[in-house]
Amino acid sequence: SFAYFTIKDRLPQILTRVIDTLHRHKNEFFEEHGEKGVEAEKRAISFLSKLRNELQTDKPVTPLEDELPDAALWNQYLDYQRNLPNGNGEPSWFQSPWLYVECYMYRRIHAALAQNPPIENFDVFKEGKAQNFFESQEAVIALCTYFQELLKNIKDLDEKQLQEELFKLLQVSLWGNKCDLSFSAGEDSSQKSSPLQSLENMVPYILVNDMEKVWSLLVNAKKNRTERSNVRIDIILDNAGFELVSDLVLADFLLLSKLADEVYFHGKSIPWYVSDTTKHDFNWTIKQLGSANHMWMSRCGINWEGNLEKGVWVFHDHMFWTLPHDFSSMSEVAPDLYAELQKSNLLLFKGDLNYRKLTGDRKWEYSVPFHQALNKFHPAPLCSLRTLKSDTQVGLKPGQGEQIQASEPEWMVSGKYGVVQFDAGL
Repeated sequence: SFAYFTIKDRLPQILTRVIDTLHRHKNEFFEEHGEKGVEAEKRAISFLSKLRNELQTDKPVTPLEDELPDAALWNQYLDYQRNLPNGNGEPSWFQSPWLYVECYMYRRIHAALAQNPPIENFDVFKEGKAQNFFESQEAVIALCTYFQELLKNIKDLDEKQLQEELFKLLQVSLWGNKCDLSFSAGEDSSQKSSPLQSLENMVPYILVNDMEKVWSLLVNAKKNRTERSNVRIDIILDNAGFELVSDLVLADFLLLSKLADEVYFHGKSIPWYVSDTTKHDFNWTIKQLGSANHMWMSRCGINWEGNLEKGVWVFHDHMFWTLPHDFSSMSEVAPDLYAELQKSNLLLFKGDLNYRKLTGDRKWEYSVPFHQALNKFHPAPLCSLRTLKSDTQVGLKPGQGEQIQASEPEWMVSGKYGVVQFDAGL
């Protein structure tokens, strides 16, 4: 399965890259922290080398030994895996659910640094994320230019035109999800060309297209809003780099078209899945845009800083997003986060990992309804914008998946297909 290939090949590659990154920063650690920095780097590398060996030799998954706030939840989850009636007893790298061991690896990478001050705040993936951003410059410029031109006459757009623009930006945000560094094991995955040129040609690859449902939800929310009730949209972010820029453009469009009054962004509280967005990445990206020597890029960045200052954009992180649990257990494990999401009119979940956690990462029949796969996770109406990079997919028409499978055996993991999949909730 793709899971096997991931654990056998991709994850060790990612670990090797992390070790290499720490090696390359040795001098920097020495300059900043003296011998202590170098000692910490050595300890972190030995911790990670041991981790790589455990992974490659299918050793049992061990409890976390650090004092970080989420350690107890991780260790409880390990006990839960141990006691599954149909499990293999002791969870190990090749015998346990892929979602669990993959998340566990990223948590252990975090522990390798967190337990080794003074380098505990070093993000081993930061360089890759920055590189992805800079290598996607042409696409970022094209998107910012398109957006700023659109804003000049946004007030004059009729409903049909607004709908068209929303659909365009939803698709840019959807296909922006191709730029994923954990999927390419850290290899270049930047967006080189203008994302707007190819949208028409990509429509046939959207296997579930619920954009109409998203539109009617937003239009109704706008009509029914009162002075006391703001229309709130939450975007559960995925990758930094070009994808994040496409999400920010979408969010700003929702505000300026008056389809939303406020947008909440949810990111990761620790470096995660190589290219996932942390608070640092979020702020860094907006600053980069604001100080760019391109008129429309800097206009976007400056406006977006303004959105944050005015409080119409809010960034949240929560440790639940970096736990191994699927979302159906959120109300139990993180009731505060669940309650926060219940305040939203629409939740937009970006990317493949969020989709796996929405559907419990099971090998569903393709035609199982999305609502059923969500397993009672319904804090608010939600929509998944996801390009397929793992072998779970629901909500297809009968025979649709089988038909593609016959001609394209890799269709579920190539990133070529996408979904805009909506669930109205209860």
